[in-house]
Amino acid sequence: MHACRNGRYKDFKKMKKGIHPENYRLVAFKDMSNEEVFLTKSTANTKETLEVEGVEYPLVKLEISRTSHPFYTGKAKFLDTAGRIDKFKNKYKKFQKADKKEEE
Repeated sequence: MHACRNGRYKDFKKMKKGIHPENYRLVAFKDMSNEEVFLTKSTANTKETLEVEGVEYPLVKLEISRTSHPFYTGKAKFLDTAGRIDKFKNKYKKFQKADKKEEE
């Protein structure tokens, strides 16, 4: 039991029956890019299995996960937007000069 805002103690409501999935179980997720495997609870449907430390789990294959994603690994490449803008301006500078001459 925990205290409510008004200081009185109340029992928390229990989970409703019949609305939660029945197949909520431990599942092995395997990152195929680096062979990393992690276990977590899921309802994902799969026909494949994988043995981890002597226990067989349903297997879900991933193309990318937190262990291989460039953002999480620190290997993300950032674009130099300032350089791109300068390159664009230099490329179209000749058209700006032509427009100014026509106005005169």
